[in-house]
Amino acid sequence: MTTIKGVLFDFSGTLLRIEPAESWLRAALTASRTTMDDAEIVRRAAALERAGALPGATSPTEIPDALADLWKIRDRDARHHRAVYTGLARQVPLPQPELYDALYDRHMTAAAWQPYPDTAEVLAELHRRGIRTGLVSNIGWDLRPVLRAHGLDRYLDTCVLSYEHGIQKPDPQLFAMACQELGLDPSAVLMVGDDRTADGGATALGCSFQPVDHLPVDRRPDGLRPVLDLVG
Repeated sequence: MTTIKGVLFDFSGTLLRIEPAESWLRAALTASRTTMDDAEIVRRAAALERAGALPGATSPTEIPDALADLWKIRDRDARHHRAVYTGLARQVPLPQPELYDALYDRHMTAAAWQPYPDTAEVLAELHRRGIRTGLVSNIGWDLRPVLRAHGLDRYLDTCVLSYEHGIQKPDPQLFAMACQELGLDPSAVLMVGDDRTADGGATALGCSFQPVDHLPVDRRPDGLRPVLDLVG
């Protein structure tokens, strides 16, 4: 069995979790100085969640025809990403048109993301053991400031983001770039992620794969700890 010398992690649903739709909407309303009845906030937040308008949360229950093609390639370009998610949000009536961009902007802030309880512990221990670590994410914006704000960037040797390369997981090319930046053969690298299709695509390159459950942070206190056993 090949010794694992490097670990690649997905971002959303693996290392960190996006805030609930209700707090997301409340934060955007506050930022834009817009008032809304409390009960209406709850209703609109639920509608936004069903529409799949919050990146990193649930997928849309139904994708509008006008957005269907863009949805498939949303993580290859920052403009595509914003257009898709603001378009999904616009299915839900809100009192001010600027709120749709305010919502999108909110989800890119560190305050909108919470690390899983064992994220820092596991990354720090891998770093202590001399294991090379990196992040591979399908995303349309630069998540590095979020990692930095939560004190996690110090443990990662590389971040490979889909929109910076125009390639989305499960394309093996994205994982190949990450392995190259770690300076490791794929056979010595473990990929950890919550999407068995997208993240599991690393196995086509020869990486090992460890799935985790995409759960709220209070329901997954130690989902990453098995990684430490896999690397010895």
